[in-house]
Amino acid sequence: MTATATLTRHAPDNADSRVVDWVDSIAELTQPDRIVWCDGSAAERQRLLDEAVAAGTLIRLNPEKRPNSYLARSNPSDVARVESRTFICSEREDDAGPTNNWAAPAEMRVTLTGLFRGAMRGRTMYVMPFSMGPVGSPLARLGVQVTDSPYVVLSTGTMTRMGADALAQIGPRTEWVPAVHSVGAPLQPGDADVAWPCNETKYIVHYPETREIWSYGSAYGGNAILAKKAFALRIASKIGEQEGWLAAHMLLLKVTNPSGRAFHVAAGFPSACGKTNFAMLKPSMPGWTVETIGDDIAWMAPGPDGRLRAINPEAGFFGVAPGTGHSTNPTAIATVQSDTIFTNVALTDDGDVWWEGLTEETPSHLVDWLGRDWTPDSEAPAAHPNSRFTVSADLCPSIADTWDDPAGVPIDAVIFGGRRATNVPLVAQARSWEHGVYIGATLASERTAAAEGTLGELRRDPFAMLPFSGTHMADHWQHWLTVGERLGRSGQAPLIFQVNWFRRGEDGRFLWPGFSENSRALAWMTERIEGRADAVDSPFGLVPVDGAIDYAAAGVSREDWDALFAIEPEALSAEADDTDVFLARMGAKVPAAVMRQHAEFRARL
Repeated sequence: MTATATLTRHAPDNADSRVVDWVDSIAELTQPDRIVWCDGSAAERQRLLDEAVAAGTLIRLNPEKRPNSYLARSNPSDVARVESRTFICSEREDDAGPTNNWAAPAEMRVTLTGLFRGAMRGRTMYVMPFSMGPVGSPLARLGVQVTDSPYVVLSTGTMTRMGADALAQIGPRTEWVPAVHSVGAPLQPGDADVAWPCNETKYIVHYPETREIWSYGSAYGGNAILAKKAFALRIASKIGEQEGWLAAHMLLLKVTNPSGRAFHVAAGFPSACGKTNFAMLKPSMPGWTVETIGDDIAWMAPGPDGRLRAINPEAGFFGVAPGTGHSTNPTAIATVQSDTIFTNVALTDDGDVWWEGLTEETPSHLVDWLGRDWTPDSEAPAAHPNSRFTVSADLCPSIADTWDDPAGVPIDAVIFGGRRATNVPLVAQARSWEHGVYIGATLASERTAAAEGTLGELRRDPFAMLPFSGTHMADHWQHWLTVGERLGRSGQAPLIFQVNWFRRGEDGRFLWPGFSENSRALAWMTERIEGRADAVDSPFGLVPVDGAIDYAAAGVSREDWDALFAIEPEALSAEADDTDVFLARMGAKVPAAVMRQHAEFRARL
């Protein structure tokens, strides 16, 4: 019996032979000291937590302040997604498109084989079977990730349905996504595995045709929790294209009006556009309720009834901490009250956590994310700007009772939104599915600080998928059009809307209060679905008639309300010129429907 066979002989009896053989092959390459097949049990999780605390990789927080919660501090060089080291290795470069990094698959395999050879020496390889979506759902898909990071195991256990139930779903003919991860820091005799391990060399690689993911050198969530962006968006966008469904970087929510009718909404926003706040919205309007289904990713497929049905493929939230506070998102704060792993936030003197924006009052002393003493006079922030919390979705007070329904929820509306100081109105309805795809394809946010680029410069983020599409972006647009044609034949395609909470006046202040008042725009959308609200035409689509939204109740003056919908033809014409350049960059694959809608937008100006 070989050393590898000895390591894997404890694979569960029900493990499919293909999975066992694959694990054998990765163990042969990476040479771990032992292999653990994760069962996803509470006992297993507690054992890993206790071991991490003993090793110094996690700090147990004050159980009275933050029960069953922990703080992790990463290597300062390993704090975010590394888009420059993220590759789509499709067989043809053209299939990756101009927005992705591409490398020839055969060449990349040679590179990665060299890096992974012996990479887990001295460490434990954990085998994590997982389901994206409720186990057994027709909309769910399966994967198996191996990793040498206990932090990744704990995070994956929160973010997916990981363990024995998922493994039992993989039979001899079941499709599953293989994912390999290593921190790339093999232990030598005498080394102590205490500090957050990583490697200066980093690769996050996707092979769309074989549906594989390989990640090396990073332990940060977006690079290492491969079920999340890597599988649920990059690989899933290719699978969905082949199978006729949509992988979308979108939140999912359920909104119920005062008469008790429920609507389900999918919404795509680029970063810093209020996505999590909208997913956990507390309406300002009496009688309305909003419930959370998902805050980040949606998988949507035409159902047997002809309607677009959606699941949240994740089981948890991997949220950005800074800016999340009692005043901006009390629901998120209640969600992380217990059973949470925080990464790179500050530690209070009484064993709790803190970050910028959590409270109005700043503590007089903290230990910052680097483990240093911190006071309000310190030059650097106490928490890293990309610090995170990882918590189960079922702990969210606003979670809908249908959030993990295996059948998914029927989508009534799709929303796109960006951070726009000018040009784009508060809310507008697309004239058609085709027009809505054009809105999503040309989605943009304006840069808000000179440090991020030229102030006011447009940053295109089509479908909020710029860093996350595993296909050519124009192919992604065409796929949305194709799914829309299928839905159109059933007469049940969702309406598509565009929103902008961030328009500013000439004096620089926001014209719309946002947050809970966004429910007023959401209510108008649901009334459009019901056919109860009137609209008038504009270059952007259909906008509310005067009186359709009670803006005065939101504290907005008539002057500001008019400014929220003001049309500036010269500015919009210049933006159309910028769109010309953007679409030209996408090349010959841009769908004719998108070009047609762009021409119509120009004509309406």
